[in-house]
Amino acid sequence: MDKSERKAAIDAYKERKVAAGIYAVRCVATGECWVGQTPDLSKTQNRIWFSLKQGDSRYRSLSAAWKKHGADACSFEVVEEIEDIQSDYLRGNALKERHAHWLAQLSATAI
Repeated sequence: MDKSERKAAIDAYKERKVAAGIYAVRCVATGECWVGQTPDLSKTQNRIWFSLKQGDSRYRSLSAAWKKHGADACSFEVVEEIEDIQSDYLRGNALKERHAHWLAQLSATAI
């Protein structure tokens, strides 16, 4: 990859459309559900799975389920994408509101 191709790839990455939203992590073995919010859904599963594999997840109950039942018992799903809101403040408020909604709807634990 030459310099111009690398620059084009970097520019394309910076210009990509990022979806914010609400996600759920479920343990099939126990039926437990954890719900979180993020400004970038595309990176979230990888971040969570990496911390669980390393044993340094800050979510104790999720970490315990992962250790006891294994990675195959856990699933990640996007439950809602937040429409493209340009203002960080408004997007943050929308995420908080929808996060609270999905916590109640799924009887889940917050992450």
